[in-house]
Amino acid sequence: MKPESIHIQMRHEIADKIIFEKAKTYAFDYMDTVAGRTVYPDQKAIQDLSIFDHPMPELPQSGEDVLRLLHEYGSPATVAQTGGRYFGFVNGNVIPTALAARWLSDTWDQNPALYVISPIVAKLEQVCENWLTDLFALPPNTVAGFVSGTSIATMCGLAAARHAILKRLDWDVNAKGLFGASPFRVVVSRQAHGTVFKALALLGLGKDRVELVAANAQGQMTVAEIPELDPYTLLILQAGNVNTGAFDAFEEICEKANRAGAWVHVDGAFGLWAAASKRQQYLTKGVEKADSWSVDGHKTLNTPYDCGIILCRHKEALISAMQASGSYIQYSEERDGMLYGPDMSRRARAVEVWAVLQYLGKSGVAQLVDGFCQRATRFAAKLKNAGFTILNDVVFNQVLVAGQTPLETQRTLSTIQREGVCWCGGTVWEDIPAIRISVCSWATTPNDVDACVEAFVHAREKTGENAPLA
Repeated sequence: MKPESIHIQMRHEIADKIIFEKAKTYAFDYMDTVAGRTVYPDQKAIQDLSIFDHPMPELPQSGEDVLRLLHEYGSPATVAQTGGRYFGFVNGNVIPTALAARWLSDTWDQNPALYVISPIVAKLEQVCENWLTDLFALPPNTVAGFVSGTSIATMCGLAAARHAILKRLDWDVNAKGLFGASPFRVVVSRQAHGTVFKALALLGLGKDRVELVAANAQGQMTVAEIPELDPYTLLILQAGNVNTGAFDAFEEICEKANRAGAWVHVDGAFGLWAAASKRQQYLTKGVEKADSWSVDGHKTLNTPYDCGIILCRHKEALISAMQASGSYIQYSEERDGMLYGPDMSRRARAVEVWAVLQYLGKSGVAQLVDGFCQRATRFAAKLKNAGFTILNDVVFNQVLVAGQTPLETQRTLSTIQREGVCWCGGTVWEDIPAIRISVCSWATTPNDVDACVEAFVHAREKTGENAPLA
């Protein structure tokens, strides 16, 4: 193929829709077959990935060949997260309507940085902001930014807090940076997620200078151990411990923080969605008294990756922290999305958030959340009846499982991961090796849970002193 013909080739593929029909065919084939294979790819599929180890082609290739390679060798090497038996991380599973919406929005290829670039995405971001504020029962003045995930959403919330607290100290961090700034306090639980400490490090607030608060046996911040707070304190709480699923005592802690004038940020990656369920919203009582919240759509809401959301009740603080300037930037009287996050160019994530919320409605979101909790409770009860130890109080979607000995736990997990009926991850909780089950796929049924419990029992029975560890 001559290099000058590539433009003609692309025009031809668009006009004839050849590659799009291929992509649809391959996608449907994947959907039809993914549930029938092991959750984790087998050794042959992993070895076959070597086909991608070649120098970049000198000449253009056909789009059909590109897609064929991806499907023939890429699809078998994927982890079957879109089935109902993947519990390794809180990864979620895309709802079909959301996936279809993403296909359409990817075809639109919109950049939601400014209203003038994409009025439709600006409108959907505004609608989602209003709907999420209502769904979580947050203050009516709450604004939202759509980012890649809770890691970045948390960083945005902490950046807004940094800006606001330093402003109280008569310091403009945007203009002067942190050099010479008055130090302020950061109070966080010892059980905070690693992304919180990462965000603090990236923002120049340091991982080692924070005031760590003890947590109880479930991973909740110990209220009595929280130090005296003041207006120059950033307090970080958690809705859903990544191991146990536990929630901090928001009502009591936030009232204490509000009296002191401290800024409260809530890391609610998967747990903030409890507020959308009448059965589970007791877990988030008082969370609306915080100042900012970070949450994922691609976890509990089951939107496609990547989809994080920063929510903040102080619009000026968030916009100031996410400062953006340039003579060419054309702001409007409408919503300009780049004001609420660190990116200019990014995906139109609000399209699939809107699609899921429109599709499910309030009752559907509640049913989705309740379903995860019910499956987790079923897992815990059946595993306990089978002789396993459940290490946590199952209040949301997380289950921590242990065998009779640490070695039995590790070897059971190794067998489970190797045989592929389901896939779970390992962790260590209070110095005890454990198997971590995260129920977060809309596709997980009671029958899936029962089959997975049988896989646990089989793996334990198969475990021996010479069995390999994962």
